[in-house]
Amino acid sequence: MADHTPIQAASPAFLPFALPDIGEEEIAAVVACLRSGWVTTGPATRQFEQEFRAYLDAEVETISVNSATAGLHLALECLRVGPGDEVIVPTMTFTATAEVVRYLGATPVFVDVDPDTLTLSPQAVEEAITPRTRAIVPVHYAGMACDMDALLELARAHRLRVVEDAAHAFPTRYRGQLVGTLGSEVTVFSFYANKTMTTGEGGMIVTRDPELARRIRLMRLHGISQDAFNRYVSRTPAWFYEVVAAGFKYNLTDIASAIGIEQLRKIDRFLARREQLARHYDEALAGLPLQLPPRPGAGSSHAWHLYVVRLQPGAPLTRDELINELARRGIGTSVHFIPLHRQPYWRDTYALGQAQFPSAEASYRRMLTLPLYTRMSDADQQRVIAALHELLR
Repeated sequence: MADHTPIQAASPAFLPFALPDIGEEEIAAVVACLRSGWVTTGPATRQFEQEFRAYLDAEVETISVNSATAGLHLALECLRVGPGDEVIVPTMTFTATAEVVRYLGATPVFVDVDPDTLTLSPQAVEEAITPRTRAIVPVHYAGMACDMDALLELARAHRLRVVEDAAHAFPTRYRGQLVGTLGSEVTVFSFYANKTMTTGEGGMIVTRDPELARRIRLMRLHGISQDAFNRYVSRTPAWFYEVVAAGFKYNLTDIASAIGIEQLRKIDRFLARREQLARHYDEALAGLPLQLPPRPGAGSSHAWHLYVVRLQPGAPLTRDELINELARRGIGTSVHFIPLHRQPYWRDTYALGQAQFPSAEASYRRMLTLPLYTRMSDADQQRVIAALHELLR
């Protein structure tokens, strides 16, 4: 039987919600690393740590790891979080923030977020503190810093430790200071493929405390008394080492670090482009039934890792319908995040209900993440804007 379906023009290429920005500099750096014969943790990793510290321009120590998840795990382990302890985390985050608490046998206590910024609510944190609370893990959501003054004040008042999950927040400023140089015990950044800079997989731990840094370095690589770099480049025999703790295998490779060095050198340009794209979205989408992302206060800045919008009441489509219609037009989106209180493991293990988290729940039902990345052209962004006007007008 003949097919009488009308012939249609080829659809435009699919536009993802995120892409890494890898240039010839990163490729050349990786090739040089491969030719050097040193591909695991070595001189490039040491250089990456030093250059990251120089960027922060503060008296801190920087320790690279193979993921931000590893960094959060090491941070809490080195703060001696363990069985019987509670750690407060937001429900609006990726599962890694909470799972590292379980790695240590401790209990994650999930709390709601601020309805505007979607960052950890200080009021919710205060209500969740018990005698068993040991630490707070604020998540700098989408690239905007939490209300760190309020959270650090709570931590001091209750003698709690603070580990910042800054996976979205490089380089974010909070009241004039870069995230990573605030008053917490530890900050952890992510260099996953969709972040503001990438090493493929990877992360960086930042702390002002030299004792914490010493422990983190020890536990990062099997709990051995000397790291591999020092042992293998020494001109004198250095075969002897001691295992002094049951550590982990969390070191970053020189291949990844070579990429990171080049990405770090571009980060200010990356940030400027992300800010430009965010401003254009703000202007072009202002008349649609969308709640646009909040802007940071005076002296603060946004890294624009994500551009998250929320449908307003009365919008002609539901969130899921809008995602599907955009996909039909070749535009990728995502949702950040499906709150942890909705995820089967966390929901069932801790008997979590939607009514416990009204802000996160209301936002989740209406939110989606629009494409925003440095390789995105003005024409790419205009496709997204035109589609949203067509669908939401």
